[in-house]
Amino acid sequence: MYNPAVTVRRIDVLIRILSGRNAILSANPVRAYSSEGKVTIGDVSKEIKTPKKIEYVPRKYLAVENSELKYLSQSSLRNLRWMMQKDSLGQDMFLLGRPGPGRRKVALQYLELTQRELEYVALSRDTTEADLKQRREIQQSTAKYFDQSAVRAAIEGRVLVLEGIEKAERNVLPVLNNLLENREMHLEDGRFLVPAARYDKLLKEHGEEELSKWRLVRVDENFRVIALGLPVPRYSGQPLDPPLRSRFQARDVVTIGFGEHLTTLKDEAPKVDQAKLEQLLSAAYALISPELQQVSLPDFPVDSLHAAALILEKNPSIPIHKLIYLLYPYKTFLTKEHIKNAEAVLLNLKIDTAPRWSISLKDIQFKGNHALLSVEINGDTSQFAVPCGEGRKGREEKGVVKTAFQSELLNELLLSHSVGDFCIVGPKGCGKSLLVTQLSSLLGYTIEPIVLYQDMTARDLVQQRTTLDNGDTVWRNSALVDAALKGHLAVLDGLHRIHASTLAVLHRLVHDRELQLHDGKRLLRHDRYDDLIASGITQQELEESGVLRIHPAFRIVALAEPPTLGRGPHWLSPEILSLFIFHEMRNLSKNEEIFIINSLYGDISQPLHSIINLADELRSSDDATLKNLSSSLSTRQLLRIASRMASYPTDSAYETVQRTFLAKFLPNLARRALDGACTKIGIDPPRKFGLFGGSEKKVSCTVKNGVVTIGNTSTEVFKTNALTKVPDILFYDVPQHVRLLEWLLQDFLLGNHLLLVGNQGVGKNKIADRLLQLLNRPREYIQLHRDTTVQSLTVQPTVQDGVVVYEDSPLVKAVKHGHVLVVDEADKAPTHVTCILKTLVENGEMILSDGRRIVPKDMMESSGGDAASFIPVHDDFRMIVLANRPGFPFLGNDFFAALGDLFSCHAVDNPSVESELELLRSYGPDVPHDVMNKLVQAFAVLRNMADQGQLTYPYSTRELVNIVKHLQKYPSEDLASAISNVFDFDRYSKEMADTLLEVLHASGLPTEGVLEGRSKEALKKIQMTIERTSGKDTSSPKHGKEDPDNKPHVGGNTWAGGTGGRDTAGLGGKGGPYRLDKGHDVHQLSDAEKDDVPEHVKQAAREMNRKAFEERLKEINISEYDAKLYEQFYKAVQPQIGALRGVLAELQAKKKERQWSRHQTSGELDDGKIIEGLTGERAIYRRRTEQEPPPGAPPEKPKRLRLVLDVSGSMYRFNSYDGRLERSMEAVVLLTEAMKGYETRIRYDIYAHSGEEKALELVRVDRPPENEKQRLQIIRTMHAHAQFCWSGDNTLPGAQHAITTLAAENNEEDSVVLILSDANLRRYGIPPEHLGAILMSEPTVQAHVIFIGSLGDEANSLLRKLPVGHAHVCMDVASLPHIMQQIFAASLLDNTE
Repeated sequence: MYNPAVTVRRIDVLIRILSGRNAILSANPVRAYSSEGKVTIGDVSKEIKTPKKIEYVPRKYLAVENSELKYLSQSSLRNLRWMMQKDSLGQDMFLLGRPGPGRRKVALQYLELTQRELEYVALSRDTTEADLKQRREIQQSTAKYFDQSAVRAAIEGRVLVLEGIEKAERNVLPVLNNLLENREMHLEDGRFLVPAARYDKLLKEHGEEELSKWRLVRVDENFRVIALGLPVPRYSGQPLDPPLRSRFQARDVVTIGFGEHLTTLKDEAPKVDQAKLEQLLSAAYALISPELQQVSLPDFPVDSLHAAALILEKNPSIPIHKLIYLLYPYKTFLTKEHIKNAEAVLLNLKIDTAPRWSISLKDIQFKGNHALLSVEINGDTSQFAVPCGEGRKGREEKGVVKTAFQSELLNELLLSHSVGDFCIVGPKGCGKSLLVTQLSSLLGYTIEPIVLYQDMTARDLVQQRTTLDNGDTVWRNSALVDAALKGHLAVLDGLHRIHASTLAVLHRLVHDRELQLHDGKRLLRHDRYDDLIASGITQQELEESGVLRIHPAFRIVALAEPPTLGRGPHWLSPEILSLFIFHEMRNLSKNEEIFIINSLYGDISQPLHSIINLADELRSSDDATLKNLSSSLSTRQLLRIASRMASYPTDSAYETVQRTFLAKFLPNLARRALDGACTKIGIDPPRKFGLFGGSEKKVSCTVKNGVVTIGNTSTEVFKTNALTKVPDILFYDVPQHVRLLEWLLQDFLLGNHLLLVGNQGVGKNKIADRLLQLLNRPREYIQLHRDTTVQSLTVQPTVQDGVVVYEDSPLVKAVKHGHVLVVDEADKAPTHVTCILKTLVENGEMILSDGRRIVPKDMMESSGGDAASFIPVHDDFRMIVLANRPGFPFLGNDFFAALGDLFSCHAVDNPSVESELELLRSYGPDVPHDVMNKLVQAFAVLRNMADQGQLTYPYSTRELVNIVKHLQKYPSEDLASAISNVFDFDRYSKEMADTLLEVLHASGLPTEGVLEGRSKEALKKIQMTIERTSGKDTSSPKHGKEDPDNKPHVGGNTWAGGTGGRDTAGLGGKGGPYRLDKGHDVHQLSDAEKDDVPEHVKQAAREMNRKAFEERLKEINISEYDAKLYEQFYKAVQPQIGALRGVLAELQAKKKERQWSRHQTSGELDDGKIIEGLTGERAIYRRRTEQEPPPGAPPEKPKRLRLVLDVSGSMYRFNSYDGRLERSMEAVVLLTEAMKGYETRIRYDIYAHSGEEKALELVRVDRPPENEKQRLQIIRTMHAHAQFCWSGDNTLPGAQHAITTLAAENNEEDSVVLILSDANLRRYGIPPEHLGAILMSEPTVQAHVIFIGSLGDEANSLLRKLPVGHAHVCMDVASLPHIMQQIFAASLLDNTE
């Protein structure tokens, strides 16, 4: 037989001769082998044996033509030679390299060359021991063990390829350690794998019968393991376990050289323009050069270049930059700085980064399962074929208006579709799904919609377990596998949500069009399958071996939202870049949206025009706050507004904007920014209008002759048999609620699903139920919570008589029967669970976990899957979703931000004063009107304070109704007692109680006995009084014993720092010498008991208190005068310190929320593992645990805050005029006191500027003040500097320095700069626009200026010229903490999502 070693030696000689020349070497043909024989590479040879199952041997990874091997480059030959060496030594191999198919290709080429059978496992975080060793299945009511890949490979002598070693969770792979080292393994079914040599020796000694009694199984001597992994830490993932690493021989499969790659691509695409191909390759190799790796650019997907070469071959006039951008859409995932670096590289290579680009489809001809396209690119026409589906081709979608941008993008998709799978990246609601629908209609494809969610497992993507009617367990193919077998279009919606390791299961399907399923079946690319048939194997034999053919028309299309930059690692990693060709989709422009709305709904009214202008203004804004708001006015939402206005015209755009953005519930800064943008465009609040104030006009609500009429909107009452499901509630019609009901009815009649958002207790449920009661519509109800899973939202698996039965959730029942689904507490469930509602709300389609699919009636023919499994969407099905407002203090998940633009949104607010009075009169007709008036006024003030951030709890109508119900039922009871029922929650917070008492007093309500003690009247009327006392007397005050473990102590009189005790220093007790806080919860004794202390004990406690105070002063080296001086400043901001610490505590609590950990051996039964439980597996539970950071993630950085103070002469000069310097000093006390104990979460520093200093450092970032003396020293320095510095102003240089130096720290988290200044800019000739430019100069730094002093109206006039939401005026010392609190709440809570 021909020996290729000679050829290889000759080529080596040639290379040595040619070294130093820039010659491009051609590939090395190596003569093919016969099925029995020998392969020699260099000086290493290997005997080849005929495999038992030829269908398990990889095919077509080596190019064979006329019995000649082609395309084996030198680097490939070296890799194969190394593998042959390791194989003949009996060693297992570990191939490392960049993300992409390169490592796998080398491994499979080796198996094809040596004719070895393959067992393949794609590892992910969900891989368990059962996936590698043995899995139990139930057959004929008996649990039996079935060998999995690792065991099958060991026994049959196959090669086990484990891909994605870095993705498996810790302690999963060590299961294989003994198999790797000694070729031994104990199996769950009692058998034991032993190495071949030992087995053969025992066989000679004892015979086969004895060995089978001992249940020994021989591991074939040809068994090998090839592991494929990424180098960690450079890429993210779990680091290699040392014992596991030591069992492998490693090789870095480096990216092949430029010359070899060029030759390979020319062989794949022989007609391609070589100059352009070289330019394309040069760019790719430049972007992965070591120099650019230092600026941490993600790897260019070099392995995807073959797709670009094929596109270039068919379309020679396509610009090179366009091809590069299809593979590497760098503007989507790089920061501005890195984009400049990447473009500089391309410009150096003479690649135009903004080339002329136009593409249009000239002609399309359908021939069988292909379409021949004629496409014109930049004036040149080219022809190429694309695969087609089996449905009706060239059909037009009804009601779709095409714009030039979308048509051009559709033509670009056809380019990608001709060569492989692609991904569309674009903002929410820009029309990605619609574009894919257009593509499928054009080419006759059936779409398989697959919604990806965060908790999805690799198993959910490929196969799920279920049972047959007799209880046998089986595997059911997922929609993705169905699509592969039938040639459908699998649409993966939400690629940005899914965990990267879950996607690992797709890599081989995308790159090689091969997939090994959990039940052992294998999917094979159509040409490889056809090749097997041609070699003489029958289809039936292949089916028996579990080999199935992937349809040539099968394609995967992924949809995703752009990554969020600057917040840790994003989803568009080098691995995902290697999977797809990428297309960017933007929001439609203003003119395109006008064109679409015109086409669908006719002329555009003035209000609608102004809303379109607002959307354009927000999208094009540089301000991050406004840009974030723009997602609420997506194209999808604009079309919904247009449809509404066409049916129900309105004179004012203001109401619509307020509803669409839920403006009422935006953080203060965002709301101000939105109002500013609206005013600029001319969307002003009407002087009088319903929901938002003014006198209300009555709206009638009647049901007559089977017609319900609300205001001017009427519809027929629904006829139903399910009367028990129609709500029947007590509801009083008040003007504001009836007005809202009319809006809801209008949206309902337009076919929209509704989202009602509001505080607690404002009547969301009542309003939804009232609407359904009036319409006579049956309701299905589901309440969500933090443990809601995708299963509990759709179908819940349960076991009956050993068979898994799926119970329909209220959602499925509502879809089936045409009921209205009310989803309550939608903000409590994780958004990655509720996001599965997207396809259902958007186009009425959803695949359930039991294999059935919800399908709209008009898509019954074109939808994939088995028609018997379809659940048609009933025409009357609607959803009403109820959620609490986003943000503080509810801190639920922001359902509105995630899915708001799919619904018609309505803010449900507390009723206006008139409406609320009318409602209360209905509940308490006998309660005096003046009492009701006072109550309503007081609550209106409290709600306003909650909106301003001065109170954390938003008092609601529900509480008012409860007070009135109490007074109605017990008219003789005093008002104070009834009010206390609501306010007793706030008794123990002194600051809160003081604020509430002030409001109650101002409203004329009684305050005696509210929030402290009880009113005389209340005490008089109670006949039996039981006072709880500790029963122990106080004796002598003392410090108490120090507990080394600092455990909480309640009551007693032993320990220092306890609570609710006596005599010792602590909190909430009696008779102790002084307060001592050890950080525990406080158990408070009643004031009465505290007062019940003998005088001599009080005197002794006072003396000890003074003594401890003096010792504390001595300890921190501060005089009594200084301590009192500091206390003045402290007391001024004490309530605000408490409020700010509350915000920081919530931030910490939200970060610490525990997550579910799966595959546990105890805990709660995991819905997804019920069948594993039936078969007897152990790891079928889930438990809530502290979330570990993802492997390879950088340690979590603390937030970064910088306060910049103005200590210029004018601060001192005008302090007597408006207290501006004192206000700054109080701000410093507020910040330093509130941050106590949070220094690890928020690192802060303080700088000041004046006429002579631009950056005077008052607090260093690593040395926050530790005690009162150090804090007093800071404010003293400020006062002295302002008194003695030269006049002048350094506001701009000070601000610039603070912002740029903070940005240079390279914080991953957003940083916040607060600049406190007086509004004296005019005096120094500083244009406010300059300050505005500095505030917005660094995207990673959120900068805000707070003007705390102003002569005349200067501060307010400055406000109008500075970026909206970044400038604030504070003329009252009490409001400064609120402003700081708003900024913190907006910026810090934003980043916890």
